[in-house]
Amino acid sequence: MPPAPLVDPATIDTSKVLLDLEQIRQVNPQRFEMEQLTAIVSIDQENKLIIGYKDVEADEFWVRGHMPGYPLLPGVLMCEAAAQLASCYCVSTHLIQEGFVGFGGMEDVRFRGQVKPGDRLVLVGHATRLHRRQTIFNVQGFVDGNMVFHGRMIGVNLSQQD
Repeated sequence: MPPAPLVDPATIDTSKVLLDLEQIRQVNPQRFEMEQLTAIVSIDQENKLIIGYKDVEADEFWVRGHMPGYPLLPGVLMCEAAAQLASCYCVSTHLIQEGFVGFGGMEDVRFRGQVKPGDRLVLVGHATRLHRRQTIFNVQGFVDGNMVFHGRMIGVNLSQQD
């Protein structure tokens, strides 16, 4: 049984972009094939929530081989997108002053639906631990209002000088 949604997906307005791809690039270091976010639509510091999305395109690097004739967004890329969402929150809210949040681990991840080219994967993250050295976010992903994955992402502060 999936957990209750962190926010009602029907209330998420993806038409009002808070941070576009260029602005995400100002806070997250991933580039080229590893950029897994399209936009951020909400950052709510009071409730420790961030909402963004990834538009899944037909020409992404994984489409040809995962799986031929029936392409599905790999679960590991859903998790990477969720981790990038959490990092975006931490840097955008100035929780960390330099560097970025790197992937430290994940727990209790479950995949509950398919994500295909043409889908918009809406990501919701709720911080349960915010510390400059380690963060933990409960994350959920939705396609057309249906939860397709959930789990906890653990982040660690990485400095470009490390």
